[in-house]
Amino acid sequence: MPGPVAMSRADSVLSWEQVRRLDSILGESVPIHGRGNFPTLSVQPRQIVQVVRARLEEQGVVVRDVKLNGSAASHVLHEDNGLGYKDLDLIFGLSLSDDKIFRLVKDVVLDCLVDFLPDGVCKERISPLALKEAYVQKLVKVCNDTDRWSLISLSNNTGKNVELKFVDSLRRQFEFSVDSFQITLDSLLLFDRCLDNVMSETFHPTVNGESMYGDFEEALSHLRTRTIATHSPEEIRGGGLLKYCHLLVRGFQPSSEAQMKQMQRYMCSRFFIDFPDISEQQRKLEGYLQNHFAGMEHKRYQYLLTLRQVVDESTVCLMGHERRQTLALISALALRVMAEQHAIPAVANITCYYQPAPYVRDVNFSNYYVAQVHSPMGACSNSYQTWLPCS
Repeated sequence: MPGPVAMSRADSVLSWEQVRRLDSILGESVPIHGRGNFPTLSVQPRQIVQVVRARLEEQGVVVRDVKLNGSAASHVLHEDNGLGYKDLDLIFGLSLSDDKIFRLVKDVVLDCLVDFLPDGVCKERISPLALKEAYVQKLVKVCNDTDRWSLISLSNNTGKNVELKFVDSLRRQFEFSVDSFQITLDSLLLFDRCLDNVMSETFHPTVNGESMYGDFEEALSHLRTRTIATHSPEEIRGGGLLKYCHLLVRGFQPSSEAQMKQMQRYMCSRFFIDFPDISEQQRKLEGYLQNHFAGMEHKRYQYLLTLRQVVDESTVCLMGHERRQTLALISALALRVMAEQHAIPAVANITCYYQPAPYVRDVNFSNYYVAQVHSPMGACSNSYQTWLPCS
């Protein structure tokens, strides 16, 4: 009889306290806000995972596993981590062999939303297109030599989106060690389906966690001590620059000042490779401020000052006028933030040279277009395809 399988350094079994926090997050009702006359849906993460998985398997799509990812997973592992959590990132592992499967996944998710419509709604008359326009915040499809995945983000007016990610392959699955955790949900969801017993410290499923950073205990130590660490930031889309500055503002400190100063150059270089145009930079920065500072708007000005300092110190890949243009954009955003916080009264003097992108004013995007973006690190044959909101 074979012995127990040894766990790698990247894996760990969750404690009872962590399992209990996970169960609480999966059982929390999250509103999915509808546009126009569409009603708000009340969804528990565990419910939508079970419904989507069952529908996919009815269509012959095998789901390898389902995992909780990102800030919610970090919150489960260490509650007082200084980050909190907003989005609920749920990863479905499956094979995306062709475009037909990509379309099937999208259709299944839209069809599942019908199950959560309140009683009294005439469900038969609602088309998939109407459901997409009403409840989907963002659709993303990535398909190249190294990455095959799609994302469907469901709308929430407070920024607490339920994000369903369907992953065949994904080369880079984290930015920093503190957001590198994934928690496999299968055992907990099986416990829900098979047993009527209430979980307790002496009777609960074994739940496994993993750090994509590579060393679970080291990454967990970084989370507990609020330490910034990563490797190969040039592999991260955007270089991790915006998240890095966000961590600094949240009170996180680099594990090594000298090493991180060197990495800042890679972060800035990759950011400007991915977002070379000033209008792209503006859209990206405005979107980041909107999506990551809900409830802590007072931190936005400090964040922009931190970002400006890092860009000023570490950017070596731009021409002089491009660098000055980017720094001016960040300064203009900072001035606008000050005006919005009533720190300065002369709003008119600011808006003459800063205008927010039209789509940012409305968190509910309704239209999408397809954009092809080539891989920036020399692999010109690779591209990713994304549905982006039209202005």
